[in-house]
Amino acid sequence: MTDVPPTITYASVVSRETVRIALTMAALNALKVMAADIMNAYITAPNKEKIWTLLGPEFGKDKGRKAIVVRALYGLKSAGAAFRSHLADCMRQLGYESNKADPDLWMKVCTRQTEHGPEKYYSYILVYVDDILCIHD
Repeated sequence: MTDVPPTITYASVVSRETVRIALTMAALNALKVMAADIMNAYITAPNKEKIWTLLGPEFGKDKGRKAIVVRALYGLKSAGAAFRSHLADCMRQLGYESNKADPDLWMKVCTRQTEHGPEKYYSYILVYVDDILCIHD
């Protein structure tokens, strides 16, 4: 993914065809399929824009003070892109590489023991905004 300008609303979505192919690969290679939701996903990502707000009455004695927003928040146009960038950094640290045909498919070569000795296979993680599908042994 290239940098997304802050004026564009962006959400990271794996294609339907990629999901079908990955599920076929899981079935053919006897891999487990697990699904998960990344809770509070956007606020895990650092905000790349300079945004501030005035605090409301719910902040008590700090009402009226300026606060700098340091995390991506739902509702910001750039929140989806900020989360995608943060997730991509985490995936690379875990050894996964983004697929060139579908950047929301992450792959990693892994090894598992079989009765014939060690066998290499691909572990897949598919990302749909903040929902993930993991295909692994």
